[in-house]
Amino acid sequence: MEKRKFMPEPFKIKMVEHMGTLGKEERKAAIKEAGYNTFLLRSEDCYIDLLTDSGTNAMSDRQWAGLMLGDEAYAGSKNFYHLQAVVREYFGFKYIVPTHQGRGAENILSSLTIKPGDYIPGNMYFTTTRFHQERNGATFRDVIIDEAHDPAADLPFKGNIDLKKFQALIDEVGADKIPYICLAVTVNLAGGQPVSMGNIKAVSELAHKNGIMVMFDATRCVENAYFIKDREEGYQDKTIKEIVHEMFSYGDGCTMSGKKDCITNIGGFLCMNDHDMYVRATGMVVQFEGMPSYGGLAGRDMEAMAIGITESVQYEYISYRVNQIRYLGEKLEAAGVPMVKPFGGHAIFVDARAFLDHLTQDEFPAQSLAAALYETSGVRTMERGIISAGRDVVTGKDHHPKLETIRLTIPRRVYTYAHLDFVADAVIELYNKRKDISGLKWDYEPKVLRFFTGTFKTINPELIKGY
Repeated sequence: MEKRKFMPEPFKIKMVEHMGTLGKEERKAAIKEAGYNTFLLRSEDCYIDLLTDSGTNAMSDRQWAGLMLGDEAYAGSKNFYHLQAVVREYFGFKYIVPTHQGRGAENILSSLTIKPGDYIPGNMYFTTTRFHQERNGATFRDVIIDEAHDPAADLPFKGNIDLKKFQALIDEVGADKIPYICLAVTVNLAGGQPVSMGNIKAVSELAHKNGIMVMFDATRCVENAYFIKDREEGYQDKTIKEIVHEMFSYGDGCTMSGKKDCITNIGGFLCMNDHDMYVRATGMVVQFEGMPSYGGLAGRDMEAMAIGITESVQYEYISYRVNQIRYLGEKLEAAGVPMVKPFGGHAIFVDARAFLDHLTQDEFPAQSLAAALYETSGVRTMERGIISAGRDVVTGKDHHPKLETIRLTIPRRVYTYAHLDFVADAVIELYNKRKDISGLKWDYEPKVLRFFTGTFKTINPELIKGY
């Protein structure tokens, strides 16, 4: 069969789920009641839900069958040993501690390794990751390349660590105050941007020379492996499994949200190679999650995660996954919608600062744009800008990130190209009346992770003038 630019979905549909269809006035009422925060909308009130790809995946028939093999023993579940074997085979780490989701692993890692006054370098912050680091007394330091903060910079590996920045931090504070470097593959808030294998090797060499651990945020590691195969010389003939295994061979462990590249609805784990660290982690998981052989998960969920890992590295699947993102991006790009380039592996990041250039960043353009897109179309997305960035823990002032975006996040194996056509049309239609969109101001601001539960009011009488 002749290969097309965008191949059809590599699966057949066996079961369907009804999609909510609210009318215009109902959507306006719903987003107002939610305080113009898309996180606070009811799922049933959203037509196409692109809020996140975390836990929103469609599992395969093999995964659903695996649920029936759940060993719900309180300790020593056979599903744990299956998951452990798969992680060792595909990721290469010696020890695994399951957790209820990725932030459970982040909590344990931060609590185990960080002392007050430490510094954690990373290739751009992630919200929950930085929260746990700061909660334990560390200061996050961004050491990603400068181009990652420029939405228009089009580089193949925009998630790379700047080795000079990393070295400068070592020289400034001393390696003894840097327990580990957090290496995200891919970099979510940069637009789902990958890290090259060459950069991973170089970061590993610099870190280990100074006695610093390399801990991966492995959440979207399969997407990163796809970009290495597609873009980096010498990897075209490697399998995705081989690339994933090599990536992690340069590290000391990882945190993993199984709700992404394990293609499940819940679950995560912490990995490491150091036995002493593993023993201490098992002591902590008992306090916060559960026994070391279930970590807050049912046996059936561990089984689904183990099967999902094996499915995620199939080239047919991951190629389709990444190309869905590219399909949506190319349609928006053709209409002149400003976006982060190049397109990442899990979402299209629309440049809200350029989209709503009549608003200042303190008028929350990304939050406004996400609310407006829902109001006009029923498409739910999320803000990734000043609201997500939060406040400086010392000064209390807002962080002002250079990237102010909304994230159109595609769940795995859920939506078809026809759904993405609808999303593209909705964004383009809104872009054509962008000057009518109002800014927002705080109504209720939580002290931590405010983007989840904060509420807002419109600066003008209407969110969208005349709509």
